[in-house]
Amino acid sequence: MTSSVQRKRIRKSPDDRRAEIIGAAAVVALTEGLECITLRRIAEQLDVRPGLISHYFPAVEDLVAEAFGSAASAELETLLPADPPDGSALNHLARFFARTTGPAYDDMSRLWLNARHLSRYRPVLRDRVLAQQTQWRGRLTAVILSGVENGEFRTEDADLTAIRILVVIDGLASHANTGLGGHPSAVIRLAAATAERELGLA
Repeated sequence: MTSSVQRKRIRKSPDDRRAEIIGAAAVVALTEGLECITLRRIAEQLDVRPGLISHYFPAVEDLVAEAFGSAASAELETLLPADPPDGSALNHLARFFARTTGPAYDDMSRLWLNARHLSRYRPVLRDRVLAQQTQWRGRLTAVILSGVENGEFRTEDADLTAIRILVVIDGLASHANTGLGGHPSAVIRLAAATAERELGLA
């Protein structure tokens, strides 16, 4: 005699369900690309009906933007947290450069390239990309200003210095999509070297 136990689905709150959908979409964005985010694809990922996804995101463009924003925000908090473990801006910046290398960062680099390309003709995503870029610039500028106040850094324009550093990082990140490796150490250190020059560091 056999018996079957019907699996009970746990009813989630709207906020929890929405967060779950965005999280699943962010995983697809990082592993497959933003173009692969569809209502059906995310429904398959979560083993739910597509209608549930469309209930929270009637327009897939909104879900694409939220997925990118979620992944990019998580990256920012990992690489350049607002509240560093200690008060040293120099240590904060050093950790930042140490973390902007490796396979995990390459995945995010590809996602940024993907998002910037698609944002040319997707207004909702374009707004999210611009918002994330503004957050990055503001966070790095704040670290630089903190270092200037503490006497660790020297620069006449913290915002311009932040932009120069981020432009170099973005340029290096573009190589993540080529699959080319084995860069000389001088190339790998180019962003850090730019920061050293801009901030009057040894």
